Amino acid sequence: MRKRWHRARTGLRKSAVDYFRGDGSDWVAFAGLFLTVPAIAVGTIVGPEWCDPAALVLPVIAGGLVLRPATLLLLYASATAALVVESLVLGSGPTSQVPVGVTPGTVLTVAAAGLFGLVIAQFRSRVGVPWRRGGTMLFDLRERIRVQSRLPHLPSGWHHEMALRPAGGQSFSGDFVVAARTHGGRTLEVVLTDVSGKGMDAGSRALLLSGAFGGLLGSLPPHAFLPAANGYLLRQDWDEGFATSIHLVLDLDSGDYELFSAGHLPAVQLHSGTGQWEEKAAEGPLLGVYDGCQFDPVKGSLAPGDVLMLYTDGLVEAAGRDLSEGIDRLTGEADRYVPGGFEGAAWHLIEAVAKDVNDDRALLLLSRKPTT
Repeated sequence: MRKRWHRARTGLRKSAVDYFRGDGSDWVAFAGLFLTVPAIAVGTIVGPEWCDPAALVLPVIAGGLVLRPATLLLLYASATAALVVESLVLGSGPTSQVPVGVTPGTVLTVAAAGLFGLVIAQFRSRVGVPWRRGGTMLFDLRERIRVQSRLPHLPSGWHHEMALRPAGGQSFSGDFVVAARTHGGRTLEVVLTDVSGKGMDAGSRALLLSGAFGGLLGSLPPHAFLPAANGYLLRQDWDEGFATSIHLVLDLDSGDYELFSAGHLPAVQLHSGTGQWEEKAAEGPLLGVYDGCQFDPVKGSLAPGDVLMLYTDGLVEAAGRDLSEGIDRLTGEADRYVPGGFEGAAWHLIEAVAKDVNDDRALLLLSRKPTT
């Protein structure tokens, strides 16, 4: 008996988990909703003042959310039979002998709810994602983008942070960052990419590209990364298949770096000795437009106290404003953090420069702490 009870509990738990994940049958939900229909019909016949005939829309709508199309039609058949029984018992329209009868409006309301539920069920069936897993899947995708955008830990003397703000307050963005420490941890490689489009429209492509770019980063020499990324985008053959990207290769021992750019905005570097910002613009075309492109780097060095900022166009571009004005505004706001350091500055810079912009915004700050 104990073994049977254990097998029964294990089977029930497995069925419940499979059902929640969308892998199991929908017979449990169908049985519950199917029993709800006659219960509502009985309630309407016994107490029509308290249970309106239009209450049948409740199991009908619920069925559209949880059942497959084929099973949903069986539920609709039971709801139709319940309406017929209610009409025969209570009457309909002016001939009804009770305060609430089955009117043509009631039939239209239930039918409209059924059509709405069937459309939802057909959409879920086509996508192949049950309602119980749809929200979980989107949450998982969002978390994967965030994990892939995490910056690796740097040795003492270095500080880095990244802030990302999708357009319209959404959870998905067309801007993303991938980073890795290569060559035994002595080199930091960071790629900031801006996919064409914004928000949810670009989120799926950004997720695909972030995974591909993360696999390429560190597996190829720095000068071969952008050509390989460009070839990958060309093979996708998307209607909006282009992207801008900037690739930073930083030697954590000496502070020397190389910047490769694919149509991206220039980086800006603060020189602690002079207190001036300098634009670092590398040459290179957009990713996913031309085959066989060449990407020539620009070189520089971060001395103690220097700061390097990488950003996307949502921070500096605006209608009716020159691009250089936007960069000047960004660097002007960044000057406020020079005396106290740039810890926590990335998020506040986006708030100050592009808080209400309807575009994806990303900012990466990398600073070398001054020697004491």
